[in-house]
Amino acid sequence: MDLAIIGGGPAGLSAAIRAREEGLDDVWVIERHAALGGILNQCIHHGFGVHIFKEELTGPEYAARLLDRAMQLDVRFAMNAMVTGLSAEREITYVSHKGLVQKRAGAVILAMGCRERSRGAVGIPGGRGIGVYTAGTAQALVNMKGILPGKRVVILGSGDIGLIMARRLTLEGAKVLGVYEIMPHSGGLKRNIAQCLNDYGIPLYLSHTVTRTVGVKRLTGVWVAPVDENLRPVKKDERLITCDTLLLSVGLIPENELARGIGVALSPVTGGAIVNDRLETNIPGVFACGNALHVHDLVDYVTQEAYEAAECAVRYIRNGGAGNGNPSPCGIPVKPFAGVRYTVPMAIIPDKKNPKAAHTLSFRSDAVYNDATIEISTDNKPIRTLKRRIIVPSEMERVKIVLPENKDIGEIGVTIRSALC
Repeated sequence: MDLAIIGGGPAGLSAAIRAREEGLDDVWVIERHAALGGILNQCIHHGFGVHIFKEELTGPEYAARLLDRAMQLDVRFAMNAMVTGLSAEREITYVSHKGLVQKRAGAVILAMGCRERSRGAVGIPGGRGIGVYTAGTAQALVNMKGILPGKRVVILGSGDIGLIMARRLTLEGAKVLGVYEIMPHSGGLKRNIAQCLNDYGIPLYLSHTVTRTVGVKRLTGVWVAPVDENLRPVKKDERLITCDTLLLSVGLIPENELARGIGVALSPVTGGAIVNDRLETNIPGVFACGNALHVHDLVDYVTQEAYEAAECAVRYIRNGGAGNGNPSPCGIPVKPFAGVRYTVPMAIIPDKKNPKAAHTLSFRSDAVYNDATIEISTDNKPIRTLKRRIIVPSEMERVKIVLPENKDIGEIGVTIRSALC
C-alpha cells in the first residue's frame, strides 16, 4: 500500500481524503471498530464544521460528510481491524475477520485519537461501587444506548465533554449538582461554560476537587473540598454531597502505544509525538495528526492538520522517501517560553524553494492571561506580535509566521506577555 492511516476518526478520514485528492492511488484506513467517524458518532450536539463546511453540524453529520467524500474518492478501508504491530520500516500487522494481515506502507499516518483519564489516573480513594464513569462513557450510554447513568450527578473536571454532559443529563431529567474543577480556571471552551452550565443554572466550583467517594454497591455520595495554591485539598472545609453518579472529565491522553513501540519520540507535555512542521516524527515516513498528536478544541482544526499531514506524506512518497533510510530532518527548534505550555510543531524546516512560505504554530498557554501579547521570535528577536484580550489554556492558539530570509536561525521562541488574570 502507498499510505496507511491508522484510525478512522475525523483525523484519519480527513487525511485519507486529502491523500486521494492529491492523486495518491493506494490509500488505506485501518479502523479497529465497526463504524467510521470515531468519537463524533456519539457527539449529537451542534458546533462542528463552522471552519471546514461553513455551517454548524452535529458530530454524526460532520462524520457523514467526511465519509461520503472518502467513499467518492475510493478510499480503501480495513474495518474491525486491530493493529497489533508497527515497525520503523512501516510494516503493519493487524488482525481482522481475514485473520492476521501484514502489509508494508510507503508512509504511515498515526491518527488513533485519544482516550480519557480514568479514576485510577487521578487516584480518587473510596468505595468502588457502581456510579463512577468517565464523561465520554456516560455520553455513549446516553446518546447511543439510551441509558441514563444516574439521577443525581457530580462532575469532576471542566473539560468540554464534562460540560456538554452536564447539559445533556439535565435535558434527560437528571440533577447535576455541580462541576468541580481543581484548577483556578476552566478546562473547557468559554462557549460551553455559557451554553452548558450558565444557561441551566449549573454551578461551577473552581479550585475544588473530589477527595473521596462513598458507597459500597452503588455510589451514595462524594466528599468535595477547596484546594490551596499547591492544589492540595483543604481538609477542614470538606463537605459531603449526596449523589448516585460521579462523572470524570479530567483530561485526555493521546493513544500512542504503537508510536512508542517503534521509538517515536513523545512529548512529556502533550503525550503525543514530537514532530516537525511536516508533521513527521523522528521515524522517517511516519507522520502524526489529530488528537494522537495533541488534544484539539475543534474538530475543524483536526481536519486541517490531517490535510497537512496527508500532503506531507504524499510528498514523502513521491520524493522517493519510502525505504531510503534517510533520517528525518529535525529543523529549527520551536521552544515554548514564558506563558506557553507547549508548541506544535516542535521544529520548522525552512522551505528553500519558497522562503516566504507561511508556517503555522499551534500552542496553549499555561494560565489565564488578560490583555496579552503573543510574541514569536527568532534568536530572541521578535518577528511577529499579536494582541489578545484574553488567552486561556483551554483554547488553542494558532499563529502563522514567515521566517526571515537569508538568515541562519538557531531557535524560534513563543512567548506570552501579560499580567495574570
